[in-house]
Amino acid sequence: MSGHSKFANIKHKKAKNDAAKGRIFTRLGKELMVAVKEGGPDPNNNSKLRDVIAKAKSNNMPNDTIERSIKKAAGDASAANFTAITYEGYGPNGTAIIVETLTDNKNRTASNVRNAFTKGGGNVGTPGCVSFMFDKKGQILISKDECKMDADDLMMLAIDAGAEDFSDEDDDAYEIITEPDNCGTVRIALEEAGVPFLQAEVTMIPQTWVDLTGEADIKQMNKILDLLDEDDDVQEVYHNWNMPEEDEE
Repeated sequence: MSGHSKFANIKHKKAKNDAAKGRIFTRLGKELMVAVKEGGPDPNNNSKLRDVIAKAKSNNMPNDTIERSIKKAAGDASAANFTAITYEGYGPNGTAIIVETLTDNKNRTASNVRNAFTKGGGNVGTPGCVSFMFDKKGQILISKDECKMDADDLMMLAIDAGAEDFSDEDDDAYEIITEPDNCGTVRIALEEAGVPFLQAEVTMIPQTWVDLTGEADIKQMNKILDLLDEDDDVQEVYHNWNMPEEDEE
């Protein structure tokens, strides 16, 4: 993963999120609604809701906005029911892209996702066509500048809480990897120890990364990602493009 900075990537995501905070909060609101409908409004008895709340806070969603979303979902039986649909496809030079959506209109979502791929010179594939290139893991990123704990102590805390891997190879961030079901447990252990984190969520981590060297390929890949980012039905986009540093700043 030479040249690929996890910290720079999260900064890149945050910058785009800040530029479109309304869309991000809308997506998080949908995730909160789905979590409440599935397991109830009490995060103490609903681990999925607890995880979404942590994700919302890491994206700077205000506490009162989170609470309003939960109350709305708990008290509105007629609220829209969202269906989770995952699309997989290819971008320029065989880059792999996974798109997770929550939608109340499958036809609209399918059309919009296909349109994004087509306009960027890519194409939507069949289910499973690229997901085998990714590992579903819990990923926790911690800024080295903000963390006051010694690296060895942090590693032992994470491993004791159930993490399966710890890395300090990135210049700017520690990375903790967990099995999906253990991400919340490890995150809570870090919170209780006062460790701040940049990101703590279940994600899809590429097994290998693809470099794009042609200007046209980079432009097309950005086109796909930008169109997907603008779609309110799209919750998450994962890809294996090894974004150059200048694109992440």
